Amino acid sequence: MAENENIKAAEAAAEENEKEQDPVQETPETEEMTAEEAAETVEETEAAETAEEADPEEDAAGQKAGKGWFGRKKDKEKEAMKEKIAVLEDRVRRQMAEFDNYRKRTDKEKETMFSMGERSVIEKLLPTVDNFERGLAALTEEEKQTPFADGMDKIYRQLIKQLEDLGVKPIEAVGREFNPDYHNAVMQVESEEFEEGIVAQEFQKGYLYHDSVLRHSMVAVAK
Repeated sequence: MAENENIKAAEAAAEENEKEQDPVQETPETEEMTAEEAAETVEETEAAETAEEADPEEDAAGQKAGKGWFGRKKDKEKEAMKEKIAVLEDRVRRQMAEFDNYRKRTDKEKETMFSMGERSVIEKLLPTVDNFERGLAALTEEEKQTPFADGMDKIYRQLIKQLEDLGVKPIEAVGREFNPDYHNAVMQVESEEFEEGIVAQEFQKGYLYHDSVLRHSMVAVAK
């Protein structure tokens, strides 16, 4: 009995010694689980690489397709809103252009009306200028020295200065070639001083208003 117990104890000690020296063996069940996990890891890696290599346009199309009815409705609403905004912007630009044209047109009309009014007033003043010139021309040298004549001459010069400031200037006539755009010929005269077609006399002075004829000169042309 004692020998049997000693033998069993020796065998047990030997088994424990072998277990300490050799690594723990994995069970078949553990090996199977590890293989499945490794296969899943490989599949996930391959799927990730395939996703990275996929076409971005196809991926965007897939996302768009995945939006569903609600997503498509939102896209249609956005497109409709963009079109509406474009129409309104075009309308605003057209209205601004029309208003700018209207402003320019009204400014031009106002300027034209003011010019016509000014022109009309000046035309009514020209006979007064003519009378001043006739009166001063009829004075003798002795009468021109009187204070009254001197005062009338100063008033006449002041009136002419005001007309010049308004853009009025006399048309040159005597000694100039006859020009129907500026001169109104009432007669032809014999002249030893001027050649044929040259203005020899001026009966009524003509005037320009901003380079346009305000009144033609009434003249006699040499023949």
